[in-house]
Amino acid sequence: MALTSATNLGPATALTCRECGHSRDLGPHYACEECFGPLEISYDFGDVTRASIEAGPRNIWRYKGLLPVPSDIEETPNTEPGLTRLVRADRLAGNLGLAKLWVKDDSGNPTHSFKDRVVAVALAAARELGFQVLACPSTGNLANAVAAAAARAGIRSAVFVPSDLEAQKIITTAVYGGTFVTVDGNYDDVNRLASEIAGEQEDWAFVNVNVRPYYAEGSKTLGYEIAEQLGWRLPDQIVVPVASGSQLTKIDKAFQELIKLGLVEDKPYRVFGAQAAGCDPVAHAFKQGWDVFRPVKPATIAKSLAIGNPADGTYVLDVARRTGGTVEDVTDEQVVEGIRLLAATEGIFGETAGGVTVGVLKKLTESGVLDPSAETVIINSGDGLKTLDAVAPVVAPTATIAPTLAAFRAAGIA
Repeated sequence: MALTSATNLGPATALTCRECGHSRDLGPHYACEECFGPLEISYDFGDVTRASIEAGPRNIWRYKGLLPVPSDIEETPNTEPGLTRLVRADRLAGNLGLAKLWVKDDSGNPTHSFKDRVVAVALAAARELGFQVLACPSTGNLANAVAAAAARAGIRSAVFVPSDLEAQKIITTAVYGGTFVTVDGNYDDVNRLASEIAGEQEDWAFVNVNVRPYYAEGSKTLGYEIAEQLGWRLPDQIVVPVASGSQLTKIDKAFQELIKLGLVEDKPYRVFGAQAAGCDPVAHAFKQGWDVFRPVKPATIAKSLAIGNPADGTYVLDVARRTGGTVEDVTDEQVVEGIRLLAATEGIFGETAGGVTVGVLKKLTESGVLDPSAETVIINSGDGLKTLDAVAPVVAPTATIAPTLAAFRAAGIA
């Protein structure tokens, strides 16, 4: 049975509604009791300095003073995600006509996606709140991260995914043990089922349902790391893939927190969202000038972004408009082109979400929406080994030859 409140979540002080501003005590809550709006964490940050962060561990816990986690979080077994590389992408920049480009490559996390960040924070909160099972609905990467984190922590996991998920993601979830259920339906169907199960299984922490306010804060660490790795400064513009929309909004929140704490210079920056055309409710709403989006039925190879009713979609619109950015989409063909372009220029094999981001970067540059002279960061959120089917039809060996010099010469490879 979950507890109703928590006292050891570091600088976190309350849960506050994004819509009406009503606050309540920290606990296993995700919807406002006054207006049913989404809740997020409020903080009372202590004396957090560049030096104190730099002296911390080489993972996301160097930012524990900015997260809703216990002060002794490093002492609890966890997957220790984060501090992934920020790659200067000069060859990709040259290909696209950009002055300076960086790739934040989150495929280097323990289960090879950014989801390890959010799960680590969710697990810390779930333990403090008294939950016994770590659970989630997922499009794949989150299932991997939850199963691995639970195994490392020695607790039970329960994950639910669409049955047509990429085989690579199914295998890399099942290998960790735990309860693993495939569901005949798309992600929105799975998410709806998970919400119903969460109402019955009171000791199950669904990381992106009943502990979502804590889980979402893990994405802030992407923003913190980018700023620190750039020498404690913000980029001019950033392109972020949009699934639920939480990653984009929390990177923006991280930048704002760093500014308020005086850890980086206050400067304008633009935030761009990237979606696949087969699941583009937020991009469509942006182009139409709407304040809210209409849910869609996903139909894209970018399954990690295939959320037709994104929880934070409206807030993505707010961030893009406030910062002078936009939300754009690309076709599945452009997704594959983006995967291949990133691999061929920078040696980074991104999954389909990375292909979406590179595709949108290319589209925005060619249309003149993105400033080619400005310092730009893009997010590669996962490893291409998880989505091999996307590129399998369009890549092949240069040649197959007999093991002789004559055969090599005849193939005309040299």
